[in-house]
Amino acid sequence: MNIPNSLTTLRVLFIPLLIFFLLSRFEGKEILAFFVFLTAATTDMLDGFWARKKKQTSPLGQLLDPIADKLLVSSAFICLVELGAVSSWMVIIIVGRELSISGFRAIASAKGISIPPSFLGKLKMNVETVTICLLILGKKYMGRFYFLAHLGLWLVIVTAILSAAEYYKKFGPRILSKSS
Repeated sequence: MNIPNSLTTLRVLFIPLLIFFLLSRFEGKEILAFFVFLTAATTDMLDGFWARKKKQTSPLGQLLDPIADKLLVSSAFICLVELGAVSSWMVIIIVGRELSISGFRAIASAKGISIPPSFLGKLKMNVETVTICLLILGKKYMGRFYFLAHLGLWLVIVTAILSAAEYYKKFGPRILSKSS
C-alpha cells in the first residue's frame, strides 16, 4: 500500500477514536476530539497532495478517499446531533447530499464519465471541516465566538446544496443521455 492510501486508511481508523471522544463524558474530551478530527482531516489534504506530487494516484485511492471523507464528516455530524450541537434536519441535508453525490458519481463512472471535485465541492469540505472543529470545541471553548459554528453550519448547508446542483447541472445531461 502506498503512502496516500495509508493516510486514507489512517483517516478511517481515526473515526472510532473520534466517536469515542465525542460521546464520552470526561473533562477535556472536546480538546481530544478536536485534535483527532483535525488530524484526520489533515490526512485528507496530505493524501491528495502526496498522490499528485509523487504520481501515486491509484484506483483504490480514488475509491477510498471520498468514502473516508464522507465517513469522517458523517460520523462527526451524527455525534454532534446526539450531543445537541446540531439540528438533525441539517445533518440529514448534509449527509443526504454526500450520499446522493456518491451515487451520482458511481453512475457516471459506470458510464465512463469522471466527475472531478468542483470548487464549490472543495469549498464545502473546507467549511465543513472548520465548522465541525468549532462545533466540537463548543461554547465551553469558543465562548462568545461560538456563533461562528452556527454561521458555518448555514454555510455548509448552502455550499452543499449549491455544489450538488452544480454537479447535476454540469454532468446530469451527459449521464442521462449516455446509453448504459
